[in-house]
Amino acid sequence: MSEDEYARRGIDLDKPNAARVYDYILGGELNYAVDRMFAEQVLTAQPNARERARLNRQWLRRAIRFGTDQGIRQFLDIGSGMPTVGHVHEVAQAVDPKARVVYVDNEPVAVAHSEIVLEDNDNAAMVHADAEFPDDVLEHDITEMMLDLDQPVMVVMALFVHFIPDSRDPARLIAAYRDALAPGSYLALSSATYEQQGEGTTRAVEMYKQSANPVTPRSADELRALVDGFEIVDPGIVFIPEWRPDEVHPNPAESGGLALVARKN
Repeated sequence: MSEDEYARRGIDLDKPNAARVYDYILGGELNYAVDRMFAEQVLTAQPNARERARLNRQWLRRAIRFGTDQGIRQFLDIGSGMPTVGHVHEVAQAVDPKARVVYVDNEPVAVAHSEIVLEDNDNAAMVHADAEFPDDVLEHDITEMMLDLDQPVMVVMALFVHFIPDSRDPARLIAAYRDALAPGSYLALSSATYEQQGEGTTRAVEMYKQSANPVTPRSADELRALVDGFEIVDPGIVFIPEWRPDEVHPNPAESGGLALVARKN
């Protein structure tokens, strides 16, 4: 692909992009040299970054299964990133092939590859939009075609909100999605945290300041404030491996993140 084509598609190769870095850390191939170089620096500072990514993907699958157990058949994945094994539609549609999933991202590579993965799936689609503008997501033609917002939806924000600094008011952003949802809807959210973390996390956060997507880790109390208006379901806000685990993790804090699922009553 020529430099002009990169520019036409809005692909910025001057700075590493969080979605592409995460793809590399998970072992994917949808990334560029600038992303791989940055990811290797992160892995030097945080050697268990791959394990952290894996634990978050496992949590995501558990959260989706929980949603289907509650009767949810519509999912809106905000900041979905690259298509990987065990994506939301695979988990939900294994329960009900008619479950509908809308993915949202503004990273052109993630969007392009997601569209390829989903082209033969009538019940899953990709929306190219900036999720920080909820109206652009909720009023998008694809969203309106795929999802009935008068019925319960699970909104997924997996490792998304920590890319929204306090200055951009993440609580107001989450509230905008909450207000659009029908009663009985859910929010599944995970985030990086400083709680019980060491110097590796601090160094990695400093590194991300040089990327296109700086990170703002948050405490359980800070996340609780962000989801005001939702009722947090058991087991509450916990380290990622502690959220309804399939197996006990020996040191949940090593995940570097907190997770919750909350219900709109």
